[in-house]
Amino acid sequence: MIMEPAHKDAAHKDAAHKDAARQKFDLTEGGILKKLLQIAVPIIGTQLITMAYNLTDLFWLGRVGSDAVASAGSAGMYLWLSFGFLLIGRMAAEIGVSQSFGKGDKKTAQAIAQNSMLIALVLGLIFGLTMVIFNRNLIGFFNFKESEVAARGAVYIRITGIPIPLVFMAAVVTGSFNASGNSRTPFIMNAIGLVINVILDPIFIFVLGMEVRGAAIATVIAQVISCGSLFMAFYVSMHRPFARFSFIFKPDIKIIARLLKWSVPIGLESILFCFLSMLCSRIEASFGADAIAAAKIGSQIESLSWLLGGGFSSALVAFIGQNHGAGKQDRIRKGTKIAAGIMAVWGSAIATAFLTLGPAIFFIFLPVQRLKPLGGNYLFIMAFCQLFMNLEGVGSGAFKGTGRTIPPSLASIIINSSRPILAFLLSRTSLGIYGVWISESFTAIVRGSWICIWYLLAERKKVKNYM
Repeated sequence: MIMEPAHKDAAHKDAAHKDAARQKFDLTEGGILKKLLQIAVPIIGTQLITMAYNLTDLFWLGRVGSDAVASAGSAGMYLWLSFGFLLIGRMAAEIGVSQSFGKGDKKTAQAIAQNSMLIALVLGLIFGLTMVIFNRNLIGFFNFKESEVAARGAVYIRITGIPIPLVFMAAVVTGSFNASGNSRTPFIMNAIGLVINVILDPIFIFVLGMEVRGAAIATVIAQVISCGSLFMAFYVSMHRPFARFSFIFKPDIKIIARLLKWSVPIGLESILFCFLSMLCSRIEASFGADAIAAAKIGSQIESLSWLLGGGFSSALVAFIGQNHGAGKQDRIRKGTKIAAGIMAVWGSAIATAFLTLGPAIFFIFLPVQRLKPLGGNYLFIMAFCQLFMNLEGVGSGAFKGTGRTIPPSLASIIINSSRPILAFLLSRTSLGIYGVWISESFTAIVRGSWICIWYLLAERKKVKNYM
């Protein structure tokens, strides 16, 4: 009997392990529902974690008072605004890397990730420095009646602006992992940061008595650790997207132009949406700190719903991107239908919870009795758009996975542009603050309907062209 050398046996086992890993993260083969959930669940977890940073701050600051919530909540709008710029680098990586992986072209995939990282670094430096230097001007946008609320908000903006370049680059790492089919690793790394933030928040806010400043410092420490963990995983994880990755490379103008063509419409959509929401927040602020505190807490609770839709949207980008690169159109259509079914059930369930349990849910996050009815009414109004927002995520992700980023962005920009106008008009009626929230819910319904119908019509036209 001839025995193979031990090192050859180990090499065979290592090769078999790598092959199993490739099959696991290959989204072009295997059960569609299983693959969608495999990538969607960790992405949803990662997005919930991203949202939870600000929600954790607001949760603990709610124990300080509504003024503290108004300060951090309004300042947090600039972190939301930064997300639009962050998406330019991240979505460039998700779309480009996933399509290249579907074609089996890892060399191009790595070049796309590198150039996406460069885009993220430049945008991160610009936005981060803006937050640090112009913090007072930025918080002044909201025109607060209470000077102390504005002063605390400026501090929050200045501190949380420091790690922005690192956060932007880490987002490209997350996008590259997602595009390769491995969304679990970035989820774990981001979860580490959230746990640290949850631990540090009460210490800095209450034990050290730093309140809003303490919440910002805790968030920054957690983000730095989370980003550092992501970069480490990008280099040493067994299931990293690339065997070798270097920050030292020659920028490729053609690749950068293609990436910007894909991702700029997505970034502009998010940036404009946030800016228009800030205009609505300015209107809310005219009704006092209680109104804006109720709106900020309510919107964070509501984001637990639409972030799941956003998670499935990102999962579809990776799933459809790989299958588009592999030319598997039937698999794309089936995956989109499955995702739409899941989101329809989820959106309906959240709507029911908001309609029936709104005040109780709100009170968990801001235990102020006088604000309970106001917060409950916010969730009641927003309940009507939950189904449409979640289906919007499916239609938007399906478009983006094939590189068609303009249709969902165009629909979003047009509809969202009417939001502050409608909010202003309705708020001047007997509806008051409720008019602002009704405008938000109504425009979300129209936006989600439009994007879904546009996608269905585009797919029907494509099928006819194939016949």
